[in-house]
Amino acid sequence: MTMTLVIAGLLGAAFGAMLDRIGATNPNWIGRMLTLTDTNLMKTILVAIGTAAILIFAGQIYGLVDVGHMSVKAAHVGVLLGGAILGFGWAIAGYCPGTGLCALAVGRIDALFFVAGGLVGAAGFMISYPFWESIGFLNGEKWTLGAIPGADYPAAIPALPGDLAGIAMGAVFILIAILLPRRITGRNAARAAEAAAAGRADPAE
Repeated sequence: MTMTLVIAGLLGAAFGAMLDRIGATNPNWIGRMLTLTDTNLMKTILVAIGTAAILIFAGQIYGLVDVGHMSVKAAHVGVLLGGAILGFGWAIAGYCPGTGLCALAVGRIDALFFVAGGLVGAAGFMISYPFWESIGFLNGEKWTLGAIPGADYPAAIPALPGDLAGIAMGAVFILIAILLPRRITGRNAARAAEAAAAGRADPAE
């Protein structure tokens, strides 16, 4: 158990370091990504998600990854509402829960307020959980794109094996990252590109 925690800690630290390295702990870069004035960070995220999906699902096919560690979340109103709140919060603050903690670790003071707000929000959800459950916001079914052997929930395409669907989605994410232009539009696009070429971490500085 101790070794498991050590490995988890090391992997978490490495992941956080990579998030900081690609600029995900800088709310200015997050803002440019969400406004489509600079897609470099978006391309990196898409490649990372696609690569992870291919490795995980291919690992399951060859027995290298235990499918028991995978979980499918139910689709319900609470997921949609929570996703919308998370998206708005990410756009306003420039952080998501993971990048906020990493930004705090590297010493960004604004991240302290973000993390504190997140903890207050989580506590509020825990307290109000019975209410949301009682009005049906948390009731839903589990669906997958492809079929998973032994699963008791339906698949959108029953004839498609779930692992192959996961690999295909990963490949699509990587393809989108390759085809996505470095900047799409916006008055700050040229400035951001020039700053990136000059090797500055933050064009606004």
